[in-house]
Amino acid sequence: MQHEEHIMRGARLGDQTDALRYMPGFGNTHSTEAEPGALPIGRNSPQRAPLGLYAEVLSGTAFTVPRDRNQRSWLYRILPSVRHAVGFEEIDAGHLRTAPSDEGQLPFAQLRWGPVPLDAQTDHDFVDGLVTIATCGHAASQTGMASHVYTATRSMAQRCFMNADGEMLFVPEMNAVRLVTEFGVLLARPGDIAVIPRGVKFRLELPEGPVRGYICENYGGAFRLPERGPIGANHLANDRDFLYPLAAYEDRTEPHELFCKKQGRMFRAELPHSPLDVVAWHGNYAPYKYDLRRFATIGSISFDHPDPSIFTVLTSPSASEGTANVDFVIFPDRWLVMEDTFRPPWYHVNVMSEFMGLVYGVYDAKPGGFVPGAMSLHNAMIPHGPDQNAFEGGSSKTLEPEKLSGTLAFMFETCFTLEPTRFAATALSRDETYADCWSGLRRQFSVG
Repeated sequence: MQHEEHIMRGARLGDQTDALRYMPGFGNTHSTEAEPGALPIGRNSPQRAPLGLYAEVLSGTAFTVPRDRNQRSWLYRILPSVRHAVGFEEIDAGHLRTAPSDEGQLPFAQLRWGPVPLDAQTDHDFVDGLVTIATCGHAASQTGMASHVYTATRSMAQRCFMNADGEMLFVPEMNAVRLVTEFGVLLARPGDIAVIPRGVKFRLELPEGPVRGYICENYGGAFRLPERGPIGANHLANDRDFLYPLAAYEDRTEPHELFCKKQGRMFRAELPHSPLDVVAWHGNYAPYKYDLRRFATIGSISFDHPDPSIFTVLTSPSASEGTANVDFVIFPDRWLVMEDTFRPPWYHVNVMSEFMGLVYGVYDAKPGGFVPGAMSLHNAMIPHGPDQNAFEGGSSKTLEPEKLSGTLAFMFETCFTLEPTRFAATALSRDETYADCWSGLRRQFSVG
């Protein structure tokens, strides 16, 4: 069958220019090859795959999931994954944890931590620098999530990682990460996100120096774009702004290490070759990236706040309609124009649990004490809201149109209760005075 020219052409790893190219469209079925003729046309599994490659399907959903939610990709690789999944030995998982985890002994309270320190740590790569802050749900039952922080002072070199428990949403906070995956290469800088689906092997490299960032590990159904409802057909995160990598591969026969996480246990295997050997692929189950500055915010042009759900970028639904297993929500640059309205976020007691971080700038509800790299956790039914300074400013300022600029905060929100880990309780710097930010709020009630 004649090879078709509309297939997107990638390159062998190491042959690319610095300007990476991508394929746009959230959840699209993409077709890409790094060598001419590598992708079979008109069939998935020919008797002999082109160029002596092996055909392999990677399924993100059961075969019988309805077509509009079915996720799978066909990979054409130098060696099949069965050659990558042998000789595993269990190793210490370090500070990496998976739900269910009942390590934490922290109080029922508002919680806040400073950034995970980077300069005090020894030389390490992504695998050794992963730490878990909180978990919820049950990975084996594919419910819930975990909040992690990653740090690294060097690239992974001849080491790769694969997570069998959940997809990983990367939120870089310090410097860019270069994610070299089976499907190709993604470059994510602070202000971007990148998502690595469950079961995809990758290597994390440091093109700009030491890195730090946040990860949401989603045990549930894969992230999707939220429904817009009355908003209509446009705004929020638009499908065309999500980018997928062109095929890129390694044909390397030096020794490599593969680390796999399964139900919270960490395994390691020694390989005589690189597992990132996919020469061509097609499908809709693949890593992707998104520039959060392309999120088209909406808001009130009269009075009062809309609910913060209007800032949802991606969602993983739960079994309960309208309730998220995980929502990924951002608070980016935006205009505030509401009249006779307290513009900072309101005081709140929520049935959902909220893990928040700051990528850069100042978060308007906590203008002091919440720095880039920091984290807060407000579990279900724990009250929270603007601190004293934000309340006083929001209550007294002249209400002119106001632009919030140079800010990016985010939230991992879930219907489950997040349980902090022992690391978060003992090794990480917790702000013991966090609740004091509300201590200056005084009675103002008067009658007559």
